[in-house]
Amino acid sequence: MRARLLQPSLTLSILLTAISAGCGDDQDPTGANDLWTKIHDAKYQSWARAPGYETRKPTDQPHGDEVEIFVNEVVQAALAGPPIAAWPEGSLIVKDQFDSDGDPHAVAAMEKRGGVWFWAEWDADGASIYSGDPSLCTGCHGSGADMVRAFGFPK
Repeated sequence: MRARLLQPSLTLSILLTAISAGCGDDQDPTGANDLWTKIHDAKYQSWARAPGYETRKPTDQPHGDEVEIFVNEVVQAALAGPPIAAWPEGSLIVKDQFDSDGDPHAVAAMEKRGGVWFWAEWDADGASIYSGDPSLCTGCHGSGADMVRAFGFPK
């Protein structure tokens, strides 16, 4: 029996599907949607800004060309407190991402739950791209202070 070759258009279609499937790792879209609602109901853009991010700041990291980072009251209290070795339960950090024209690009958040971080990233329209425990997030953030790279623990 002779093997049949796929038609070029079908081969290209399969390749493009495989590539696009690798563009995100949306392990928990329901959890991401719940977190999206939570941060927007809490009006996260009114929260304290992360240390070193008092205004929008250019970045060369994967989260857009410019970012704004907001922290909830749990992180804010930890930053004002004594030295710590891990961010407390309930810590929530949200990063607004912008392209070089200043247009919204995406939103990313990390929330400490049950001693581990839950990660989510949404496109500019609020559709989740990454959620849960994506290796793309943890692989990069593993070098930070308890997975937080933008700023360190209080001293």
